[in-house]
Amino acid sequence: MDSTPPPSSASPFDMVSSALGQYMPVDGAAAAAGSADPQGDNAAARRAVSDNPTPAGQEQILGAVNLDRDLRITRCNLGAPVFAGVEVVAGSPFVDLLPPSDVPTVTRRLRQVLETREPHVARVQRLRRGDGSELVVSMSILAAAAPQEGLTVSLIAMARRLHLYAAETAIGTSLDIGETAQSLAESLLAWGDVTAIDLDFAVWTGEAVTEQPQGRLRLRRAALVPDRAWPDGYVTPGDDLPGDASRLLSQAIRRDDAAQAIVVPDRETIERVLDSPRLVRALVPGDQAVAVVCIPLVLDGTPPVVLGVAEVWRRADRPFADSELFDLQELVTRTSHHVDLARQHQREHTQVLALQRRLLPRSGGDTIQTASVYQPATPDSAGVGGDWVNSFPLPDGRTALVVGDVVGHGLGAAATMGQLSMEARALLSAGLAPDEVLEHLDETVSLLDDAESGLAAGYSALGSTCCIAVYDPVSHHVAVASAGHLPPVLVPPDGPAGPVAIRPHPGLGAEFALREPYDVHAFCAPPGSLLALYTDGLVEDPALSIDEGIDRLTDALSSVHPWDALEQAARRVVSAVAPARRRDDVTLLLARMIGYRKEDTATWRLPARGDAAARARTLVSGLLGQWSTREHTRDSVLLVVDELVTNAVRFAAGPITVRLIRTGHGLLCEVGDTGNGRPRLGPGGLLDDAGRGLHVVHGLTTRWGVRWTDTGKVVWASVER
Repeated sequence: MDSTPPPSSASPFDMVSSALGQYMPVDGAAAAAGSADPQGDNAAARRAVSDNPTPAGQEQILGAVNLDRDLRITRCNLGAPVFAGVEVVAGSPFVDLLPPSDVPTVTRRLRQVLETREPHVARVQRLRRGDGSELVVSMSILAAAAPQEGLTVSLIAMARRLHLYAAETAIGTSLDIGETAQSLAESLLAWGDVTAIDLDFAVWTGEAVTEQPQGRLRLRRAALVPDRAWPDGYVTPGDDLPGDASRLLSQAIRRDDAAQAIVVPDRETIERVLDSPRLVRALVPGDQAVAVVCIPLVLDGTPPVVLGVAEVWRRADRPFADSELFDLQELVTRTSHHVDLARQHQREHTQVLALQRRLLPRSGGDTIQTASVYQPATPDSAGVGGDWVNSFPLPDGRTALVVGDVVGHGLGAAATMGQLSMEARALLSAGLAPDEVLEHLDETVSLLDDAESGLAAGYSALGSTCCIAVYDPVSHHVAVASAGHLPPVLVPPDGPAGPVAIRPHPGLGAEFALREPYDVHAFCAPPGSLLALYTDGLVEDPALSIDEGIDRLTDALSSVHPWDALEQAARRVVSAVAPARRRDDVTLLLARMIGYRKEDTATWRLPARGDAAARARTLVSGLLGQWSTREHTRDSVLLVVDELVTNAVRFAAGPITVRLIRTGHGLLCEVGDTGNGRPRLGPGGLLDDAGRGLHVVHGLTTRWGVRWTDTGKVVWASVER
């Protein structure tokens, strides 16, 4: 019979039935009846289909359901064999056909189409069958044509090619190894009742697998669907499979030096193969008779590498057909490379985070307390950028605080970040001032961006920023220099908090015409002061200006009490200030200044005369007596001071400054002058007078070095007590 109604009375239900009639049941009685009893109309429809095959042997995959405004079924056409088991009852709610977890979302979509009359098309949806299994369909929701009310829901059973395409597209949307495995497991559920993805431990952690031995796999469960409560002992995501289970699966899928799928048709065979109640509890998802197909995830290569195993479980009364096994293998084969891409991304993510952790400050020391927080913008390595912080003691007793923000994300940014961080540490330890260090970093970024090493690698660090602060625990002064970075925030113990007034400067690697000498801003940070260095991700919020973001950070820092634990305070500040929707990494370094006690330091200024060395020995000797220093240590310190002062008088001009500091592990001697020559330890012999004093200093100290100042230099030496 002709099921096409007149145009004036055509409804979406009838239009769908007419336009796609060759793909759906053509039983007119079923389409027009008010009852949708599967034992009645659907059975009749199936008989009609068998009597009237579709043109060209087309598979019947489309059905339609009409709903009233209360979302109850008024009529349906689900008589195709592919819909067998979907129990439709006229007058029942449409959501009775859905898994409970999908009811809220689908209900919202249905009501939205009722209100707006805008169609919702091609939603991948599952329908419940009476036997507990599920059918995957593509569902579209259309508004009924006037004057009729309600909805028409078209359901297209996911044909093999359509489902393979949709599954592969969904699986390739994430580079997270867990999400990729979960997408694959959900796609495989169309062929079974329970699916699981077990990955080799090396794949899960992102390690290299190209040299993977061809023997036993160490498997970890990466995904499992559906999500429900499982019996005790069953392996769930994140758990390692028992060693015996990994060994059995490895041996089963590796035959004749090739990875092949295996099918176990019933529970009796499974129990015989596993030969252990413990392994049965760990691997078999229920007490019902089950069949399973295990398909290896293989990475093409010479030789091929097995990444893991996909398991599809179903009841034994539904054996796997050959065509289904072919489909399963095709889907797993198509998507194995997505799993390997996620593994490579995980490897990069692990490397970047390892470098980030390597650069995080360890501890502050006796003169300063530090704490840091680093939070990537996203959990994966695409959100792990080039933000870095570091704090470390300098050999001369000062402490360096460094924060930087390298342009970009991922491994390229991390490599540049590590290079700049280590270079800054080396230069600061060598005695260079913060502005001189930034000049070197600026040149490094320019060199990294040349045609050979930078642009050819597809990465540019131009515009990266850095801020360096050096704290002197004796004078309680901080020297800060910045290259395009946001200013630090200082919270003094008795005074208003606020950002440090440093002059803005372009970022690292700026054009030569824009380069200017870096300024060094010095300020006093008395004991108890709190200094915060951070990156822009902490204070940049689309809803606020950058100044408002810094003001919020200042207010949060002002609430930190002097006796608050600094680690907890740092996390609390980030929680209060960081934007809810982060677009960049968040980095914060807090430093609480302690400094040396006055009784542990002494400073003298002496004229550069011939008696300066004798005068220095007298002053230092008296102080060492007050400190009850051991005789051996006192003799070493006096000899070192004598040699350093003598060299200062001989090779420099102007007044000489002598400073002695009692540290936790020894004594630090400093002699400053106005000269700009660098003392060097030469290869002079016993009879060579030139440089003999430095050889004496070198033999009596644990370390010695030079740092440069605006007026000259300071030679320092450390002596153990």
